[in-house]
Amino acid sequence: MIETERLLIKPLTKADGAFILRLLKEPTFIENIADRGVRTEADAIDYIAQGPQASYRQHGIGLWKVELRDSGEAIGLAGLLQRDYLPEPDLGYALLPEFTGKGLALEANQAVLDWARQKPYERVFAICNPSNSASHGLLLKLGFAVDSKVVPPGETQPINRYYLALK
Repeated sequence: MIETERLLIKPLTKADGAFILRLLKEPTFIENIADRGVRTEADAIDYIAQGPQASYRQHGIGLWKVELRDSGEAIGLAGLLQRDYLPEPDLGYALLPEFTGKGLALEANQAVLDWARQKPYERVFAICNPSNSASHGLLLKLGFAVDSKVVPPGETQPINRYYLALK
């Protein structure tokens, strides 16, 4: 578990199905990240098992639940992903809309990057839809620089790829 002043960041479990269902059905998630096809709580539990939990086992990293330290309320995801089309892990994150604009994404992602600096990672990437100005600004605040464009598998439009040296 990663702790910050306001947040706890920890692995997802099957008990997080209702939260994941809500997050993945958010119009902002679908617009800025992707439609994962999650429509029921059972779909969400399957998403947790086949996505984050499989990544934890295979790579030792993945998307983790971000929750408010004081209340334990789940507010989003943050973590590192190992994508086949990127040479190093990339930073991934998403918050429920009512928790954006409060510095929580910056706090969560800075904590994930601090964690990554203690691991053998030399660098981290991030990807972002060019129209997502909020994420673009966050990545710049975190110290990332635009590196290039990349077209993810199964997609037709290029997205921005960012780079951050950790060491």
